[in-house]
Amino acid sequence: MPVAQKRVVSSKTKVCRRDSSSSMRFAHIPNDTGATLIPLLTTRLLQHNIDHFATLAHSPAKTSKDFLESHPSCPTMVQPESKVDVVIDPPTTIKHQEEPVKPSISKSQEKPSKPSIIVNINASYFRICISLGGQALLWKTLSEKTDVPPNFHNLFTKLPSTAFVLLWCVALLVLVSFSILYAMRCIFHFDMVKAEYHHHVGVNYLFAPWISWLLLLQSAPSFIFQNKYSYEYVWWLLIIPVVGLDVKVYGQWFTTEKRFLSMVANPTSQLSVMGNFVGAHAAIKMGWRESSTCLFTLGLTHYMVVFITLYQRLSGSNQLPSRLRPVFFLFVATPSMAALAWKSINGSFDIQCKMLFFLSLFLFASLASRPMLFKKSMKEFNVTWWAFSFPLTFLALAATAYAHEVQGVTASGLAILLSAISVLVFIFLLVFSTFKIDLLFNNSKSHMLY
Repeated sequence: MPVAQKRVVSSKTKVCRRDSSSSMRFAHIPNDTGATLIPLLTTRLLQHNIDHFATLAHSPAKTSKDFLESHPSCPTMVQPESKVDVVIDPPTTIKHQEEPVKPSISKSQEKPSKPSIIVNINASYFRICISLGGQALLWKTLSEKTDVPPNFHNLFTKLPSTAFVLLWCVALLVLVSFSILYAMRCIFHFDMVKAEYHHHVGVNYLFAPWISWLLLLQSAPSFIFQNKYSYEYVWWLLIIPVVGLDVKVYGQWFTTEKRFLSMVANPTSQLSVMGNFVGAHAAIKMGWRESSTCLFTLGLTHYMVVFITLYQRLSGSNQLPSRLRPVFFLFVATPSMAALAWKSINGSFDIQCKMLFFLSLFLFASLASRPMLFKKSMKEFNVTWWAFSFPLTFLALAATAYAHEVQGVTASGLAILLSAISVLVFIFLLVFSTFKIDLLFNNSKSHMLY
């Protein structure tokens, strides 16, 4: 017999030796014993029906004793005095033995558990509340009776006041919900809030909750704050955290080596100065001209520094990922809000307000003419899309104030156009966020979406 055949037989043949305790242990047959069994085994294999071995191939290994009991016509294949039983392992058994056992993984282990909404929501989600508060202020402004050219049939007053009240209530409900969730985040995940504070982008969004409340305060219906003292108490409660953050953030810009403005400046840095403009605009409703002027001065000074730093495009200021490019529209929001703040202080939309408004209008045209800048950020829906809404709302508010001052056809047409764009963008984002709410709040990368 060829050597290869001997190896196959010897490798697939095992024996079971019976000891005194009637236990069985398996071992390979030695070469000399295998040689004596080969002729007899070969003869029986040729005579026997192949179907019996096909049955063996799909069944566990059987001893010759079991084999003979199931087939009494087959003669014994071993000598009685040897007390050795032959075991034939089919090839399929060897394959099953060589294959590694795949561990069974339950479905609960395959899918990682989703983090809670408290973990996902960071301060950047308050830009939704800023958009709601700004839109409520715009609708309140448009619903008021104003002196506009008759050519437009007083389109500004066609917006029903009930729609404004309903929008304000929705904005209040959303802001209260977000505030409760973020307060729970501060309690149970304070390390995450601390990480936001130390992040060069996330720290600027710590101004967002207070900006949202200030916008909601000044856009409130007249029947909410019938007592002026309640308005004052709420204003002080909201402006103190803004000033505290100003002292901390502005101080780091020129005293802390690793937090110099040239190293951490990015478009979201304008949120820190926007809080001062919104606070100044809200303070003038109480007749506090000095407090309003103080906040406006603080905001305008640092806005000029931030604006020049960002325009220089220093190496340290180019740290904004492509998915955050919608925040470039903050270049439009800040001068628009500054114009509104100075208009409330001065009492009219004078030349300084017009300069700030024209600057914001130019920056809006510059960004609108470069849609490819936002191509990567629009591939996947996330909360950064809301950065398009409130800057357009502030621009529409400034355009409305400009139209009231100039009272020209061109100015009124511009105000209507910008207001329509602002409302359409807001409605689109509101509807889209409603349908994609699971993606909005259960994003695993939400901690990076500043």
